Amino acid sequence: MSREGTQKSLIGRRAELDRLRAALATAAAGSARGVLLAGEAGVGKTRLISTVIDEARAEGALVLIGRCLDLAEHELPYLAFAEALAPVTRDEDAVAAVRSRPALGRVLPQLAGSAAPSADRHAAALTHEVPGRSGPERDIGQLQAFEAVLGLLADLAEHRTVVLVIEDLHWADGSTRDLLSFLLSRAAGQRLLVLASYRADDVGRGHALRSTLTQLRRVPAVEHLDVEPLDESTAREFVAALATQPIEPRLLARIISRGEGNPFFLEELLSSCLECDGIPDALADVLHARLARLAPTTQRVVRIASLADGGASHRALADVAELGEEELEEALREAVRHNVLVVDGTFHRFRHALLREAVQADLLPGERVRIHAAYARRLVGRTGARQAALLAYHSLESNDLPTALAASLRAASEAQGRGAPSAALRGIEQALRIWDAVPAAERPSDVDELRLLGRASFFAGLAGEADRAVSYARSAVELLNGPAGERVGPERAAAVWRRLALALSMTGTERESPTAIETAWRFVADAPPSRERAWVLATRAMLQRAFNDFDGAERSALAAIDDARATDVLGAEADALCTLAVLTERKNDVRRARELLREAKDKAVTAGALAVELRAWFSLALTHDDAAEYAEALAVYDAGAARAAELGLRSSGYGLQLRAHALHLRYVTGEWPRELDVVEHGAPSLAAMRMRAATVNLLVATGRFDEARTSIDELREHWQADIGIAREAGAARTELASWCGEYDVAIEAAEQALTWLDEFEPCLLAGVRLAALGISAAARAAEGARRNGDVAAEANAVTAGERLLGQARDRAEHGQTRGATLGREGVAWLARADAEASWLHGTPDIELWRRAVDAFDYGAVYERAMCQWRYAEALLRSATLGGAPSSGDASAGAHGDPHTEAAARLAEADAVADRLGARPLLTQVRALARRARLGPRRHRPVPGADGHPLTEREHAVLERVALGSTNREIGADLYISEKTVSVHLSRAMAKLGASRRAEAVAIAYDRGLLTPTEADAAAP
Repeated sequence: MSREGTQKSLIGRRAELDRLRAALATAAAGSARGVLLAGEAGVGKTRLISTVIDEARAEGALVLIGRCLDLAEHELPYLAFAEALAPVTRDEDAVAAVRSRPALGRVLPQLAGSAAPSADRHAAALTHEVPGRSGPERDIGQLQAFEAVLGLLADLAEHRTVVLVIEDLHWADGSTRDLLSFLLSRAAGQRLLVLASYRADDVGRGHALRSTLTQLRRVPAVEHLDVEPLDESTAREFVAALATQPIEPRLLARIISRGEGNPFFLEELLSSCLECDGIPDALADVLHARLARLAPTTQRVVRIASLADGGASHRALADVAELGEEELEEALREAVRHNVLVVDGTFHRFRHALLREAVQADLLPGERVRIHAAYARRLVGRTGARQAALLAYHSLESNDLPTALAASLRAASEAQGRGAPSAALRGIEQALRIWDAVPAAERPSDVDELRLLGRASFFAGLAGEADRAVSYARSAVELLNGPAGERVGPERAAAVWRRLALALSMTGTERESPTAIETAWRFVADAPPSRERAWVLATRAMLQRAFNDFDGAERSALAAIDDARATDVLGAEADALCTLAVLTERKNDVRRARELLREAKDKAVTAGALAVELRAWFSLALTHDDAAEYAEALAVYDAGAARAAELGLRSSGYGLQLRAHALHLRYVTGEWPRELDVVEHGAPSLAAMRMRAATVNLLVATGRFDEARTSIDELREHWQADIGIAREAGAARTELASWCGEYDVAIEAAEQALTWLDEFEPCLLAGVRLAALGISAAARAAEGARRNGDVAAEANAVTAGERLLGQARDRAEHGQTRGATLGREGVAWLARADAEASWLHGTPDIELWRRAVDAFDYGAVYERAMCQWRYAEALLRSATLGGAPSSGDASAGAHGDPHTEAAARLAEADAVADRLGARPLLTQVRALARRARLGPRRHRPVPGADGHPLTEREHAVLERVALGSTNREIGADLYISEKTVSVHLSRAMAKLGASRRAEAVAIAYDRGLLTPTEADAAAP
């Protein structure tokens, strides 16, 4: 279309075009953006996109375009991305970037070297997760492919802006949807713009795309653009601009009425009007009228093209239509001339999907079957990419079920090798649907229904569809218990039950998994060592440990290692070694546990069991983390994360866990990152939620309260799935409410999180930490109630604090009885819980606070600074009360002047908070120093000088009187007794000649001794 024609076709789309141009400009500036265009068919989404990509090309951008196809449930994995990225594989400048990422072969079948993951690798992918606490791990090959595509786009975007277009997303296969979500969730600092369009009216309640759209609505960098039909006045302008001759008003009114604001409809109606008399009553008639003007041979070619996979090659049309070269060329030339087909590279496509659908709707049933059969015949024996999936599609549509069955199974295997588990699942499901309809003699000899059900469960698990994985696994068990089970050997029966145990471990029914794995074990308990027996034992050990049968888990892990070594199953051996290491560390033999984990890591590398290798890295780092060896732990976390990135598994479950724990450790040790853009927004996996959880306390501590609230709300949806998420989100919610002065909310948050954590075992440290934070909120609430004279509120706060203290101590005692220890971090939090509890009755124990400060002196920089602040408060309060007694034989006096000690503690806390950017803490520290006159003085007339008769303390008291504070509140603010406040106020009133408090304030204002700004600054 000419530039003038393009401008006419964009009438009424200025606002939408401006938004797309703004997204392009943002991407060009180095901030990745995504725009999802939604609208009905023909409303103009493609024209908007075409305009923007023309402008992008003019500015030197690289434009990559891919389309999804309408093949119903017959998935062609990554089809749109394969089409979009195909030009890159032929670009000499991109050769290095492509060759450095062999996993691209899973998305781009034209690249050589794509290989299916090993059997051990697939087995490991589903056996390393802790049951019931973290959902299924995504397919390893798929994650590597996703990382490779993201890395390639990032490389391309270093040199120029990249615009990636995915059209007709409503037809996308599951793998394409997952990859698009992955890219949009993780792209951040690249010059990348992703434009994806879909028909909103086709995405109903049960459509697979809906969940992806819901996830992407949480991604800040993704914009949703609804392309609405034109209003009546704009539709008139649009038609008038396209018309080549004047239109009679009544005819124009009919066009506008029938077109319903849809630009494609309006254009077709206008064309029909100008080429013939009148307007057909339905748009279908308009489309068919256009087709009817074609020659019979051309109509036949168009009908054949309508059943091709989105676009038909010249050779395919010639084979199916059985036409000579000249006759075919003439037919195609006519179809293009009448705007029915367009030439797109070496393919012929319909000008618009609605034209294709109109042609398809007009096909006779027999004609449809014959065309599909012809397409299928030319695909038989071909082994190229996507050929099996297309053969399965055309064979099924032409009722050739034996061929469709074999092709579906081959397509599933190819999808598995390309890291597309959702496509593999669809292939298996298709085979299951037609299994009984295919005569037994014509079924593949190497597969049966039981194997199909097992593979369906396996692929459903890899695709993240845990409930379907359980459903298929249960169906396999039912089949095993029927007549067919009599022909199944014990090892295969054990494999069926193990699959059910693994599937159950990923859902809310995880407590059934021990029963399932015990059933699997009974089938092979008396059998000699074998591959399946080794995996059953390894899985059994993992589940026994998860459900606290530690002795049984150790026996199973040792037996699994023996069987694995006897049968050379390195993946199972490495997995069992990881479990054994965790059990060994639990018995406090940390040195031996680390030896086992290093051995597991080496075995996993040799086996290619990538998930187990990363599990070993993670568990090894935890051994240092739990021992408060933070420097060593960080080194291992970082090395493991680097290894995950090297493998293309940065976003795998353990890849994210390694990064999340490293980030949390940096939070503890005070190595806070200034930017938190490493967090994946909107990523659907629980592992990504763990990464989000690792940042939420940083958001609270740095005062980014609005962002923290958003993250906490999202994380609360995942509490029941993961202990780490519950722990961090619960703590962050408690602290956030405390900083905001919402102490009742903070207490409730702590208690809710503790109630949920009681479902987990062990959770000693998490419970003590949450209890301590809750006690701190209760102490603050009690203090406020005392100031207000609210006896009932004070009693409620004290009761809540004492209840939380009891929970903290109960957890510590419970852990000791079970042989578990709190570790240095847990001991420190228990010390803080005791110290916070001493505030409940208004008489803080300064010795308990000194112990809390010392307890956090193991590298916990921020938490120690928090205790320094609270310790300084306790010292000043103790001085106000005349030296309240402390625990043991220590007292405020034993440590020198409390004001001097408090000043030193606040100076340390100030320095830490300032360095970290911990704004809430810094504000409180400086406010306390100001109120206690321990920090720098504000510039003002010196008390006692000419014209300023008040002393500094008298001036400070009068400031707070001006704010409406009572003598009791003033005393608490200035850390002096209520009686001393009264003395200072009386002296100030006498010096000013005032008989009442209000009169003293008024005189001070009149004489310039007190200003509103100064009084405001005195507020806590």
